[in-house]
Amino acid sequence: MKMGENTASKNYLPPQAFGVSVDRNPQSSDSKWFDDDGRPKRTGDVWTACAHIITAVIGSGVLSLAWAIGQLGWIAGPTVMLLFSLVTYYTSLLLTSCYRSAGDPVNGKRNYTYVDAVRANLGGVKVKICGFVQYVNFFGVAIGYTIASSISMMAIKRSNCFHQSGGKDPCHMNATPYMIGFGIAEILLSQIPGFDQLHWLSLVAAVMSFTYSTIGLGLGVGKVIENKRVRGSLTGISIGTVTQTQKIWRSFQALGDVAFAYSYSMVLIEIQDTIKAPPLESKTMKKATLISVAVTTLFYMFCGCFGYAAFGDQAPSNLLTGFGFYNPYWLLDIANVAIVIHLVGAYQVFCQPLFAFIEKEAARRFPESNFVNKDVKISIPGRRPCNINLFRMVWRTLFVVTTTVISMLLPFFGGVVSLLGAFAFWPLTVYFPVEMYISQKKIPKWSTRWLCLQTLSVACLIISIASGAGAIAAIIHDVKTTKPFHTSY
Repeated sequence: MKMGENTASKNYLPPQAFGVSVDRNPQSSDSKWFDDDGRPKRTGDVWTACAHIITAVIGSGVLSLAWAIGQLGWIAGPTVMLLFSLVTYYTSLLLTSCYRSAGDPVNGKRNYTYVDAVRANLGGVKVKICGFVQYVNFFGVAIGYTIASSISMMAIKRSNCFHQSGGKDPCHMNATPYMIGFGIAEILLSQIPGFDQLHWLSLVAAVMSFTYSTIGLGLGVGKVIENKRVRGSLTGISIGTVTQTQKIWRSFQALGDVAFAYSYSMVLIEIQDTIKAPPLESKTMKKATLISVAVTTLFYMFCGCFGYAAFGDQAPSNLLTGFGFYNPYWLLDIANVAIVIHLVGAYQVFCQPLFAFIEKEAARRFPESNFVNKDVKISIPGRRPCNINLFRMVWRTLFVVTTTVISMLLPFFGGVVSLLGAFAFWPLTVYFPVEMYISQKKIPKWSTRWLCLQTLSVACLIISIASGAGAIAAIIHDVKTTKPFHTSY
């Protein structure tokens, strides 16, 4: 198996990730019980698709939006957020047309995953590039989630410390033990073989994401009421608080934060594969995309704008852990616990496809190896025997250890979030959907429509490069003041 090549049933987020069972018998043909590909009838509708999209979109990225708007100001901040939502919505519409091949929305061959769609519509080296970008993004997300979870765990400890000392104790602490604790939890959970056994974890994580986002919004509203005024300026953080150069770099970084908050295109095909027909899957998905992007944008506007209105130039890069809120400390604790639980589950959702790819590649290369292919049965008193694959245990443990160690070296939430957004936004949200749509619809080169689509792609590429540069500048700045394995807050 080459980079980017996966079977239909185990790539990025297969139907099992969304609670859809899959029949492995392609000979099944009873149209009452099975779809045209021999799999059990899909049961998803516009509302289940909306739920999946909103769950995929609303994550820890929402916590950095107040800071992002703070860098851009009351005019550019909301405008940029609205533009990103429109671009995401439009390219998502293009992507929905790629679920079935050959431009046939009724009888075309189904593409079960994002990479399958790229393979069917573009093929060649672009499949490898898509796979590479996805897997590197998975690796980066694992690092970002490890950092974010450690900050939230420390925030719980610090909020209680502040409360007990009345604010007299600065309550500094080292992030390393918390990252190690998160890593140990992920080592244990990573031994779960696949998505079909992760339903409960994904459900809990989804509930937690809404919990902490809602608390952040509520606290922002409360702070604005307490201040009796709206803070912030039309042009963003003022020169003097930062230098002119810093303002430019931070504005670029803010673009990456917004891009990260809207990242969901890479799971769109997988979500669409859960939808029943008729009506056409593409028609249902387009309606779900409109509703979901509208709801998400409204939620993001509230969280980002009220956070900026509450703190102005001092808006923290992580709304809940920047310690703009000391009280009610118990509510902060609930929100940060919710963040940690959400990230524990989200880590597995993003890493399981990478785990599956490496394990399939190892099985292909070493078909006779007992270490790679054989399960060892371990007896547990009072319970059923447990099957352990030694290669899976060793490889997944090494992966978690590696991401944890890198997190200790680069514990920068804001910079990492922005870099991830910049890296994934253009290729996965814009470039591949545009190129697949052009290929599928056979749009003539240099036609007006072709030029418009390419202009959109190039403009988004420039934005991704600028936001990536801003993120790297932020990380370089943070590296100068941080000692590896001795990061404190």
